[in-house]
Amino acid sequence: ISGYSLVIQARDSGTPPLSSSVTVNVDISDVNDNGPIFTPANYTAVIQENKPVGTSILQLIVTDKDSFHNGPPFTFTILTGNEEEEFTLDPHGVLRSAVIFKHMVATEYVLCVQAKDSGKPQQVSHTYVQVRVIEESIHKPTAIPLEIFIVTMEDDFPGGVIGKIHATDQDVYDVLTYTLKSEQKSLFKVNSHDGKIIALGGLDNGKYVLNVSVSDGRFQVPIDVVVHVEQLLQEMLQNSVTIRFENISPEDFVGLHMHGFRRTLRNAVLSQKQDSLHIISIQPVAGSNQLDMLFAVQMHNGGFYKPAYLIQKLTNARRHLENVIRISAILEKNCSGLDCQEQHCEQSLSIDSHSLMTYSTARISFVCPRFYRNVRCMC
Repeated sequence: ISGYSLVIQARDSGTPPLSSSVTVNVDISDVNDNGPIFTPANYTAVIQENKPVGTSILQLIVTDKDSFHNGPPFTFTILTGNEEEEFTLDPHGVLRSAVIFKHMVATEYVLCVQAKDSGKPQQVSHTYVQVRVIEESIHKPTAIPLEIFIVTMEDDFPGGVIGKIHATDQDVYDVLTYTLKSEQKSLFKVNSHDGKIIALGGLDNGKYVLNVSVSDGRFQVPIDVVVHVEQLLQEMLQNSVTIRFENISPEDFVGLHMHGFRRTLRNAVLSQKQDSLHIISIQPVAGSNQLDMLFAVQMHNGGFYKPAYLIQKLTNARRHLENVIRISAILEKNCSGLDCQEQHCEQSLSIDSHSLMTYSTARISFVCPRFYRNVRCMC
């Protein structure tokens, strides 16, 4: 407890008694009676042989229960186990290699490390660090090619995480790092630690091929990453149709069914090969296990097929489409809960281009804006 605040009252013996009060603040001064605490109490670390001098091996974590002026900064010292000066320990508690280790020379080192606080008199604590030297990496990383589809509304892409590279390595202790070719960093970034791909704002319509690589420190492997960006037109929303699927998550649809269903859907609704199918958005139905896919079909001359025509085509091909995935409903208008005739129901769709949904799997990622369906009776 760092302090107390006391209210003291004095009362006299008169009739009636009179009183007065005063506040007394008592501050407790800290003395350095706690030593530094290592978390955990002892450490185990590994380093691969042939790693360059200065390789980070371990970060020591130290706290102190005393007040700040009796705690950090801490002074670290290797007391024993470093007679040949194979290790260095910086002021921040990072243990680094000072030599290039060889597995055939030594497989294990045990260091006794001391931490000293900044109090007067100083308090010290000790920990033991076991460092194992393992053989260098013998397996190359393996990575799955990634294809990313981004749907955005007319030059209004806000940017964000659009996918993640999935890479593995058979060497248990390998740490993988991801890099992107420098000239592409004006449009995209790759998180060096976890492989997440980040797109910056304002992407133009088109196809981007990213030069990404993953390294385990010895081997570097290129990864195929292709990004497709499609900009929506307002006319697409006005001529869109929704297919509602049953019992499927967005990630399962994107990873397992999107390519196959898109191909089957094209065969069902396209009148000519030059026509284009545009998937506008994929969105879970709130409070259910259903999934809505919003799409429109553009004719080769630039116009769009009307929803009534597409629904007729879909209805005729529904059995064929359900060979790929179960369909719950085909919606142009959604008047559920409204007490009006079907022909008197008006639906409008709106897109929130700044609220992006990213459905990412190991091989494919789909990024689309959130949409809202508004319906009202025109009776």
